[in-house]
Amino acid sequence: QVQLVESGGGLVQPGGSLRLSCAASGSIGNIYSMGWFRQTPAKQRELVATISHGGSTNYTDSVQGRFTISGHRAKDTSFLQTVNLQMNNLKPEDTAVYYCHVDTWTTGPYWGKGTEVTVSS
Repeated sequence: QVQLVESGGGLVQPGGSLRLSCAASGSIGNIYSMGWFRQTPAKQRELVATISHGGSTNYTDSVQGRFTISGHRAKDTSFLQTVNLQMNNLKPEDTAVYYCHVDTWTTGPYWGKGTEVTVSS
């Protein structure tokens, strides 16, 4: 089992920045990748960005060049434990509930509870 705690999010004006963080605990040695998805009432949950155990990143086209995902390993281990999403030049269409997501080698996936991001003037 993997537990996820998200932080960050909030209200920001267009063009502003926010940083989301997600910390995993539990069976972190089983984590293959971490990332963020987002969902609005009008759309299905969609991938925003992911980072793999090996450091490979993947972004949805709409956030390329504006969002940066970074992963951090647990102290003295090679286990991916924390993922951050730096979101710059935010647009109203980025407004959504953002969910931390973890894929594991043998179980999961696991989801965080979600954090709201609102981009509005």
